[in-house]
Amino acid sequence: MRFVDPGLRWVAVAIGGAIALAGCGDPVPLNRGDRAPGFVLAAVVGPTVRFPAGGDGAPTVIRFWADWCAYCYQEMKDLEPVALRLKAEHLTLLAVNVGQDRATAQAFVARLGISYPALIDESATTAKAYGVTALPTTFFVAANGRIHNKLVGEADAATFERLARELLEAEPRRGAP
Repeated sequence: MRFVDPGLRWVAVAIGGAIALAGCGDPVPLNRGDRAPGFVLAAVVGPTVRFPAGGDGAPTVIRFWADWCAYCYQEMKDLEPVALRLKAEHLTLLAVNVGQDRATAQAFVARLGISYPALIDESATTAKAYGVTALPTTFFVAANGRIHNKLVGEADAATFERLARELLEAEPRRGAP
């Protein structure tokens, strides 16, 4: 069990609220069955990433985070072995930094030592399109582009893997009619 200073929790809520209220109007939260918005974002390291990739849908987990998030560091580190295991089952994990500059995101990712792509949403446009109001928020997106599940807040590796496997099991088998 992790304990967080209540003051830090309120900072996270306030910043999350600021993300939600920035720009034109409040974001509309996306839920199970909704179509996941497409995006093109620069990677912290490596090439720009397009979602969905090349018109071919693939099961994808999109995780929104920031370096100030009290839960994001350990959780992202804990997801690395799960992401590596599930990559062999054709699951993609994308970690989208919300509202921070490249240098900040890059420093955070360098400390993590993760292999899955970390992307930069400096203007929080993608986060707003997904209706993100708190961090971390994770979307489990089916190959058809529909949201299969959504997780708001901290999750341990076992919960993440369970939800990711539910997504993979719901997908039609490759080569099946």
